Amino acid sequence: METYIKGNFRRSIYKSDKGYVIGLFKVRETNKESLKDYINKTITFTGYFHELNEDDIYLFYGEEVNHPRYGFQFQVSSYERVKPTDKDGIVLFLSSDLFPGVGERLAKAIVDTLGENVLEDILKDPSCLNLVPKMTEKKASKIVSILQNYEESHLIIVKLTELGFTMKDALIIYNYYKHFTMDVINKNVYKLIIDIPDLSFLKVDAVAKSMGIVSNDKRRLKSLIIYVMNNLIYKNGDVFLTKEVIKRAVNQLLTDKIDNFDEYFSELEDEGQIKIEDDAYYLMELYKAENNVASSIYHLVNKEPKKLDDLDDLIEAMEKQNHISYNAKQKEAIQKALENNILIITGGPGTGKTTIIKAITELYALIHHLDYDGLTQKLALLAPTGRASKRMSESTLLPASTIHRFLKWNKDTNEFMVNEMNKAKSKLVIIDEVSMIDVSLFDSLLKGLTSDIQLILVGDYNQLPSVGPGQVLKDLIESDVIDTVHLDLLYRQDENSYIPTLAQEIKEGNLSESFLETKSDYTFLKCSSASIKKNLKKLCQQVIDKGYDYKRVQLLAPMYKGENGIDLLNSQLQDVFNPADINKREIKYGDVIFRENDKILQLVNMPDDNVFNGDIGTIKYIKYGNTSKSGKNEIYVDYDGNVVKYTPKDFGKIKHGFIISIHKSQGSEFEMVIMPVASSYRRMLYRKLIYTGITRAKKKLILIGEVQPFTFSVYNNNEYIRNSHLLEKILNKFKK
Repeated sequence: METYIKGNFRRSIYKSDKGYVIGLFKVRETNKESLKDYINKTITFTGYFHELNEDDIYLFYGEEVNHPRYGFQFQVSSYERVKPTDKDGIVLFLSSDLFPGVGERLAKAIVDTLGENVLEDILKDPSCLNLVPKMTEKKASKIVSILQNYEESHLIIVKLTELGFTMKDALIIYNYYKHFTMDVINKNVYKLIIDIPDLSFLKVDAVAKSMGIVSNDKRRLKSLIIYVMNNLIYKNGDVFLTKEVIKRAVNQLLTDKIDNFDEYFSELEDEGQIKIEDDAYYLMELYKAENNVASSIYHLVNKEPKKLDDLDDLIEAMEKQNHISYNAKQKEAIQKALENNILIITGGPGTGKTTIIKAITELYALIHHLDYDGLTQKLALLAPTGRASKRMSESTLLPASTIHRFLKWNKDTNEFMVNEMNKAKSKLVIIDEVSMIDVSLFDSLLKGLTSDIQLILVGDYNQLPSVGPGQVLKDLIESDVIDTVHLDLLYRQDENSYIPTLAQEIKEGNLSESFLETKSDYTFLKCSSASIKKNLKKLCQQVIDKGYDYKRVQLLAPMYKGENGIDLLNSQLQDVFNPADINKREIKYGDVIFRENDKILQLVNMPDDNVFNGDIGTIKYIKYGNTSKSGKNEIYVDYDGNVVKYTPKDFGKIKHGFIISIHKSQGSEFEMVIMPVASSYRRMLYRKLIYTGITRAKKKLILIGEVQPFTFSVYNNNEYIRNSHLLEKILNKFKK
């Protein structure tokens, strides 16, 4: 039986526009032994609700959770209002604030006259209230209206769940449309996808099918076009698509092909869902984002820069104080960062980007006479990933955060609380790993910053582009309107080091014979594709024997599937890095065995738990269902001191991290990187991918496999060119 608590809602602590509530609940009854200690006590609950009244009694179904940050909570998956059934309860209900003007005396008279089935009787036959002594027509009408509205929400939510929506979806839908819900669904169920982004096409399409909507219905086809556009854009990273690409992809999903696409495109544009510019077909959100970014860049570039006196002397004094010598390019970057409204600093590994960020923050504090607290109020150090922001924090000894966290992303509404209506108070913003930022996120960030901001963008656009749409850093640099400092001087660890040199050679597509020579920080171990797995395990064992553990070593590969794919290698490497042991608890999830001490990769953003896509942690301990409070298996993963709990519904959000994809490694650095190179990877091997992989290595890089696929990747510069008009739109701003 599903766990429940019964009792009274006390108050909301937080409530979103879509009905997500964090609140307090007085427990009167429960069917779970571990919750009986909370009877007659108030606890915190979370979940999606239409409306909660303090006078009502509720049944909350769900599970108890121990949130790492917020402590004990009851997570509500579904709920129901409990109608009062005894005479005293009904009198209390009718005389509550829900029925203004009905006091205890009148409520008692209603129950005495109509009996304990009074609520059902009124709904069936409102005229029965005329039997109550001294009942006026106006008051009777008011009671009936309130009771009908009270029942309506519950009935609509039940109807939505019967159609196939989950309770969460049903509540989101009802909270959006209220009593118009069924009118909207009956008129055009596909409108839900437009108004409520949380609902996917496939989910609504299944409901539509159950309602008898045929496959060639115009409403469905227009919705299908939007669904296909979304898929293509986020698959390839395009900001816009061409008509032919959309038509081909849509018709592949249909038995009866569409001929008159222009009619659908025209209607979608009239409805504000898409924007057509020549043969560029945009989703409206991306069209606006691209335009907003271009306008913001124009404003920042045209704004009068600051002129700081004695800056050269201050930089020289800092060099003496820190026993460091900046090269000419680094000095240029530091000076321009402090004077310009916007600056780009770009360069490969080992060119001193981190050193410059530290110098900028120290000089900014000195120039503006700021102590530590004052500096942290005016400065924001940001990065797209948790690991990259942690690296910034470690190098500057100042707080840093992800962009999502800075903008106060609400995962339930998918909205940023810091926005054009509620801007951040920061005066200087430094963003690292800008190559990973897509056009939508960059637009959201710019909206959340004040017009007098100083913005410093740091990144290496030779790396892989963002997962989301656009190629922001590339377009900004190639526009040539933003002051850009290109760092090119390599700072080697010693004369025999090679990683920065190899990175430079790959970037230029000019590989020297040195890549086969063993250096102090680099080795290429040649072996056939068929023997990579065996040799990789042997190599990892040697690495362990030399005192390295899997926290200091990261293996990277380009593909998940196949003999040398990430999925298979992870299970093999688990046996090397963390073999089964009678003292280690483990849980089987599908084909995967999660074991205490396993290295774990986070796959999705979970801002409430301060863990983000790409973060790497270790399974600290596992609790079995017979010992956990939730009664379910639980996995506790330690992300550098931040311990996050996962129950079975969350197990799909993590996977083994002994070897991860090069894409997932972006924004991270590792002491040692081991990277297999196999001919089976060939379709994924190109210059930016291999460059991104080898530049993750901080002190040691080991390539293992075949020489030919590696050299092929270096000379293969045929990457997919994304559809973006940001560059053109920026340049057009400056032509006006």
